[in-house]
Amino acid sequence: MNEILLTFDVEEFDLPLEYGIPISIEEQMKVGKKGLDAINEIFEDPDIRCTLFTTAAFASQFPESIVHLSKKHEIASHTYYHSSFQKDDLKNSRLVLEKITSQKVFGLRMPRMKKIDAVWIQEAGYKYDSSVNPTWIPGRYNNLTKPRTMYKECGFPKIPVSVSPNFRIPLFWLAFKNFPYSYFKRLALQTLKKDQYLSLYFHPWEFTDLNDYKLPWMTKKKSGTELLDRLKRFLEEMKNEGHFITMNSFLNKKII
Repeated sequence: MNEILLTFDVEEFDLPLEYGIPISIEEQMKVGKKGLDAINEIFEDPDIRCTLFTTAAFASQFPESIVHLSKKHEIASHTYYHSSFQKDDLKNSRLVLEKITSQKVFGLRMPRMKKIDAVWIQEAGYKYDSSVNPTWIPGRYNNLTKPRTMYKECGFPKIPVSVSPNFRIPLFWLAFKNFPYSYFKRLALQTLKKDQYLSLYFHPWEFTDLNDYKLPWMTKKKSGTELLDRLKRFLEEMKNEGHFITMNSFLNKKII
């Protein structure tokens, strides 16, 4: 059966900082936690297993929530802080998450899908990386030469997020909220049929009301309960098309 890798980047809501809008770390954490609580019914769905790429800073602020989620879902690393990075954050974030959850942490996703040396990831003790969006996002990255599907770099597994087979249209969070629902779903089904799996990612803070923030319209066109209802509809319909599993489980089933 086809497999669906539903992932969330569990983090501080620092998006306003990208646009020069001040926001305190306290508010960043508050919005991030509010979003996490808002999508709890998805986490509680018996048919869904997710991978939660979590910053160590967020997990340290809300350890009880992360421990609870780790009992069913995979907790992976989103480094230490979402707004800053140094090499030691790779290993240190993994160690913090493992201490909080009492479980091994296998996966990494860099904030904002930043490019990261595969050797660094291996040295930090990870098993796979999901920091590649194999498309072109103006002003962000150009990964059109990267494989669309799971591959190895320096012998290390990379699990990109999904893009469509034709034209590499990204199937990430901005596409989900800005594309017409039927168009996004059609692209998702095309990708699932071609690749036998679908890798999607969202952020919990998207599911809070973002209208009070002076952000670009495309980042908050749909938010809060409107976006949550759209996601619940999509996930319910996709249950007929594939099985929801964690990234580590998916990797364990594949030979590449």
